[in-house]
Amino acid sequence: TFNRQHDYLRISVTERCNLRCLYCMPEEGVPLSPPARLLTSPEIIYLSSLFVSQGVTKIRLTGGEPTVRKDIIPLMQSIGELRRNGLRELCLTTNGISLHRKLDAMVDAGLTGINLSLDTLDPFQFQIMTRRKGFDAVMKSIDRVVELNHAGAGIKLKINCVVMRGINEREIIPFIELGRNNPIEVRFIEYMPFDGNKWSQGKMVSYQEMLATIQEKYPDLQKVPDHKNNTSKTYQVPGFKGQIGFITSMTHNFCGTCNRLRITCDGNLKVCLFGNAEVSLRDILRKENNGEPISETRMKELESDALVRREEELLDIIGVAVKRKKAKHAGMGELKDMKNRPMILIGG
Repeated sequence: TFNRQHDYLRISVTERCNLRCLYCMPEEGVPLSPPARLLTSPEIIYLSSLFVSQGVTKIRLTGGEPTVRKDIIPLMQSIGELRRNGLRELCLTTNGISLHRKLDAMVDAGLTGINLSLDTLDPFQFQIMTRRKGFDAVMKSIDRVVELNHAGAGIKLKINCVVMRGINEREIIPFIELGRNNPIEVRFIEYMPFDGNKWSQGKMVSYQEMLATIQEKYPDLQKVPDHKNNTSKTYQVPGFKGQIGFITSMTHNFCGTCNRLRITCDGNLKVCLFGNAEVSLRDILRKENNGEPISETRMKELESDALVRREEELLDIIGVAVKRKKAKHAGMGELKDMKNRPMILIGG
């Protein structure tokens, strides 16, 4: 409707996570969906194939924490095979806790990019912010990505840091130093409101404030041209191998060039991260299976006229949802009062 080509699909593959980050999950946790309500691997692969057939060139697996899904490697291998159908990028959003144990197999499966969430470089502060231990494991994962890239793996590594006043804003400069000798992009994210994360405007550090802090230390900071669909505003300190990005969802939305669609773990299509309208792709897909989860064996049995009929219905529903996507999300004043899922149940 607004001349946006949606060629980027984010799929949440689990609601589970091995951390309890302050801004992502309510302190009391979230009720997990019964397993039968969640998409099976054959259903995820089928929907991935369907979206790629319609022009999606980039798929990102999110969660929860995708590395805790037991079959994450074979799932990535199957999605990676869609490269022959036009998929160009297979990416992962992770907290890095167990990434180092599975990274090599993921690269073999076709992994091209990693967004790693890390909000502090202080092990003690890490435990406060995530309500769990694991800082050393995260750093081990980062080191392994860098090591593989030195060997030619070509993984795009971005470290995402949610900046919150009174908690970690003093770490902005130390984070930038990560990119002095390695081609790591550190992206600072404005704190966003989701159910249960106790957002307030006072806790949010704006992009302009972060930029001013950095320019005080690095006055020769340079703007880097942004790509068409970038969510971040990119900068670089001369002489540094890495870059700096700002994701300005709250103060400067980038909705006009948004190319993203999301599928939640329970199979709902969300056309906007901040939109509360969702449509179930799972329920349409399972009509041919009496509403039951579709196993690999059953998917093979259904690959006939039955799935072709459902494919047409799915594409119609997806088309209607995308056409209903608004020009931009509500402003900062409205977002805090809108009903939406906790971030952990959306998929970053």
